[in-house]
Amino acid sequence: MQLTTLLLSAVCAVSVSASPSWGPSQIRINEDFKVPGSNPLFFCADPKDNLLEIEKVDLSPNPPEAGKTLTIKATGDFKEKIDEGAKVHVQVKYGLITLINQEADLCDTITNVDLKCPLEKGEMTLSKDVELPSQIPPGKYSVLADVYTKDGDKITCLTAHVEFHR
Repeated sequence: MQLTTLLLSAVCAVSVSASPSWGPSQIRINEDFKVPGSNPLFFCADPKDNLLEIEKVDLSPNPPEAGKTLTIKATGDFKEKIDEGAKVHVQVKYGLITLINQEADLCDTITNVDLKCPLEKGEMTLSKDVELPSQIPPGKYSVLADVYTKDGDKITCLTAHVEFHR
């Protein structure tokens, strides 16, 4: 579950979406929609209509390394207030094996990165250190975080591929 929290923190610290981008197939990366900054993140689709405009996400180290502290710094702008009831669907795959495929309450989840609901309209800044366990099995992980309001409006949707080595 620590890996889930870590990957979710890294991806969801700044993310949400209305029409589901998740399903039983491989998580696809759309390289046309890179998230600005030093990170392995991509938007699932054109983010122009997202309620969260992500300005920059920096991860250090990038890519993340097992057994090291991951520093996440992110800035963005909420186009409107995000109330209780927002959801995040998280999918984590190890190769083709689905490790996690679940929906969670966004407001419960963001407490892991020291945020709380409601998320007010306007500028958002996040700075968080996450201790990555050294026991993360080596291999390629695919992550998708699809975030949407209680009314189904897209907040953001992010994907990433992260490879851990021994």
